[in-house]
Amino acid sequence: MPEDATTAQPSPAPAWKPSTLAVTAGRPAREPDQPLNVPITMASTYVAGGDLEYGRYGNPGWTAFEDALGALEGGRCLAFATGLAAVTTVLDLVGHGAKVVAPAHSYTGTLLQLADLESRGRITATLVDITDTDAVVAACEDAALVWFESPTNPALELADIETISAAAHEAGAYVVVDNTFATPLLQTPLALGADVVVHSATKYLSGHSDVLLGAIATNDDELYAVLKGRRDLLGSTPGTLEAWLALRGLRTLHLRVERAQANAQELVRRLGKHPALSEVRYPGFGGIVSIVLAQGAMAADLLTRKTKLWVHATSLGGVESTFERRRRWKAEPGTIPDGLVRLSVGIEDVDDLWDDLRRALDDLR
Repeated sequence: MPEDATTAQPSPAPAWKPSTLAVTAGRPAREPDQPLNVPITMASTYVAGGDLEYGRYGNPGWTAFEDALGALEGGRCLAFATGLAAVTTVLDLVGHGAKVVAPAHSYTGTLLQLADLESRGRITATLVDITDTDAVVAACEDAALVWFESPTNPALELADIETISAAAHEAGAYVVVDNTFATPLLQTPLALGADVVVHSATKYLSGHSDVLLGAIATNDDELYAVLKGRRDLLGSTPGTLEAWLALRGLRTLHLRVERAQANAQELVRRLGKHPALSEVRYPGFGGIVSIVLAQGAMAADLLTRKTKLWVHATSLGGVESTFERRRRWKAEPGTIPDGLVRLSVGIEDVDDLWDDLRRALDDLR
């Protein structure tokens, strides 16, 4: 199969800070009258004799996005049609009957994939409390793959990535970290020992609730070649326009994450005093907050219908603030409280966000 296409400009200097990389990586060569951005290339077929050959194997727009995200994650990146397509591709590498360790609280798409594979006898899934490092380390024995999120979705639990990665490698397992919530600006799992990083680029990386896209990053060239081969074979390739939009969104990632995080931290401070809540969960960074309504599921459902600024919607990581009661989805684990509402804090004025949320919470009383 042809290798992936490469942009004319090499990756920026590693010494540059992440915010600079987000703006500069994946640009075309600086030549007179050339565009600053890689143009959209609408092509399914290329003239033979080069690196591309066919539209399923590469596109300059994909490569620009991959170069930029790879620079941020410290590895080589592959774009996929969706985040779930990226998840599927990684799990597809696990041998027949092999053991996969994963958090009991995870993205529902990942849990459903694991359940489906186990029901067909493809794998054995062991679900763990990712905060119990000793138990996770013990579960790594005989595992082929250790998969986790940190923070977890939607419980917002944190994992000891370095310790778990070391234990998994000692057991001969690969380590995969879903970095969607943290983004490479707040956490770089490859530098902490992970073999593969997975993203739903639909979320923070694109950042405007208008793209479905996934991504994988690794600093293992051999693993990269295998994953690219699987993408080529399975055809889980991204759209040309989607990759272009994702790269445009990535240019402002540092600004959006900074503002969303500042808003989230202030909201957490204020929410902690509200009597309608029995719990406020926040890992200390990022723009995702989970609150638990003291009166349970009905109060949580009412809350999501009483606001004027906050939008009741699934997904997360956009510029707008959204929220939902996660147990409204049947696939959500039963250990997630009925009254838990996941907040994806956006970049609006924090006082407006608070006033809207506070009024809705006050109405519940």
